[in-house]
Amino acid sequence: MTKKDNKEVDKQEMMKKYDKESTFRTNLGTWGWVTLILGSALTIFQLYTAYRGAYVSLIQGAIHLGAALCLVYLLYPIKSSLTSKRGIPWYDLIFAAVALYANFYIIQNYDRLINEAIIFGFTYMDQFVATAGILLLLEATRRVVGLPIVIIAILALLYGMFGNFIPIIGHAGNDWPTLATKMFFSSSAIFGIPIQISSTYIFLFLFFGVILVKTNIGQFFNDLALRLTGKYTGGTAKAAVAASGLQGMVSGSSVANTVGSGSFTIPMMKNAGFKPHFAAASEASASTGGQLMPPIMGAAAFIMASYTGIPYNEIIVIAIIPALLYFSGVFLGTHFEARKQNIRGLSKEELPKTNKLIKRLDLFLPLVIIIGFLLAGRTPTYAALFAIVTAFVISFFRKETRMSLKGIIKLLEEGARVALPVIAACATAGIIAGTVTTTGLGPKIAGGIIDLAQGQFFLVMFFTMIACIILGMGLPTTANYVVTATMAAPALLAFDVPVIAVHMFVFYFGIVADITPPVCLAAYAGAGIAGANPMKAGVTAVKLAIAAFIIPYVFVTNPLLLLQGDVTAFNLSISVITALLGMAAISSALIGYFATKVTWVERIALIACGLMLVYPHLVISLIGLGVFGAVSVFQYVKNKKEDSSKQQAVV
Repeated sequence: MTKKDNKEVDKQEMMKKYDKESTFRTNLGTWGWVTLILGSALTIFQLYTAYRGAYVSLIQGAIHLGAALCLVYLLYPIKSSLTSKRGIPWYDLIFAAVALYANFYIIQNYDRLINEAIIFGFTYMDQFVATAGILLLLEATRRVVGLPIVIIAILALLYGMFGNFIPIIGHAGNDWPTLATKMFFSSSAIFGIPIQISSTYIFLFLFFGVILVKTNIGQFFNDLALRLTGKYTGGTAKAAVAASGLQGMVSGSSVANTVGSGSFTIPMMKNAGFKPHFAAASEASASTGGQLMPPIMGAAAFIMASYTGIPYNEIIVIAIIPALLYFSGVFLGTHFEARKQNIRGLSKEELPKTNKLIKRLDLFLPLVIIIGFLLAGRTPTYAALFAIVTAFVISFFRKETRMSLKGIIKLLEEGARVALPVIAACATAGIIAGTVTTTGLGPKIAGGIIDLAQGQFFLVMFFTMIACIILGMGLPTTANYVVTATMAAPALLAFDVPVIAVHMFVFYFGIVADITPPVCLAAYAGAGIAGANPMKAGVTAVKLAIAAFIIPYVFVTNPLLLLQGDVTAFNLSISVITALLGMAAISSALIGYFATKVTWVERIALIACGLMLVYPHLVISLIGLGVFGAVSVFQYVKNKKEDSSKQQAVV
């Protein structure tokens, strides 16, 4: 086995350890043909309906979910330790068949279920199918996504049934047959907005990402980032940040992004002199930030468009400034750490050659097309289809990425495999969202948060942040956003805050759960590659990603950063500049270095002036700027004295 093969095996093992969606069977035997055909058929169905138009939401969703659940039971064992066992056990074959039948039962009985059953009631068979469908969905989600979202969904179902026994936030309650049929046969729960978006837009964008991977765009991103930043102080870490931002444009998972990009960047950072826990934290914080980067935003942007009523092509523009501020914050953190550790950049000989990068610039074309079409007002479906065709054609430009007929079929199957966790998560999140909306739980939670905060707006934001971080722990991006948007967002919507600012607020804090201890999955994955202490990596990642904990407060109190309100070039520039200066101050305080090492007094001053700079009030920001200037001058004078002392010591 070659060194490259060993590296690939290590990467796959790391994915299986930290990424639930990677724990699939590796030895299917003859059943591999079934998964190949079914997976390819699902992708072809999605491409066909994207081109010709989708069916009514319940039928489109049933085909989408039924095929996905069947594939989950064929591909994912009951325990992750059984992934290498040959074949598929009899019980999983039964589960796969029943899951497929339960969803196709909807198609078979569609007219009766949406017309007669509403008036005359559901039959015993309907109740049985709905129960089986819900149980099989929850088990499939546990296998491919993990336990946290399943626990939340079960609690939601229990609340839906026994709400009449719960004080303060209770409701009338439901018997199980009523609740089960409401969840499985309506377009407001399992087949609600999340699965509707998944069965139309999200699948296409995930498949687009799969084709881009086939073109080796990941390596191109790494080389490009290294060329642009590698020669500067701490260049390897800065390259990791830039590469992860680029990867995040097409990735739907912070853990997958961490492992995929980190297998290249983390060893490189360690070789340059960064400590293992810092290398892991840099990659984890940057990869998690990739979920905030347009145009895909972890596949949550499409659901956000539906929830807020703001067109998708506007949301990706709105999200640009906050995302760039986030990456600027991580970038600044790596810079101060590199200065602190005296880590230089790479030599010219160690950098990728410019002429070789130029020859691969065509790999950017699909991304340019998809963003260009969206900004031109084309539908996401049209943009995704055109970009998929472009990326597919580009894959034939080079011998190493050119696919045979067998390779194309495998590509179609892989498109379905990549989508399975998102489909399962969206359907299960639909249970949670459906329960919250039909029982009125959302406003009750909002009222509880407001009462706890005694109506104080900043306290409401703080408690909402804590709720989002807790709810987001262990959840994939799409489910994460659905849960936080339905359960936490109503508290902020009670105040006079733009709806997009509220949804971006809960989205950001749900995402940073991936690097927030104790359940910091992306940090754990990075630490596994770096051979570092996971908790230490998680704490460091929070320091680096401090922008993600500040920016949401800024764009709620100052929606200019989301292009809301009285937006002028001058106002926007001032807001961005003060936000950047504020993050630089806070980042340097947390790292413990500015022009030279900072004392505790200087740290306190830097944090204070940083918070004043990001606060949207001119006088307060000017005071913060004055304090920041004073600390900067003091730091540079102290640094000059230290340099003089060192020179005298040498003499």
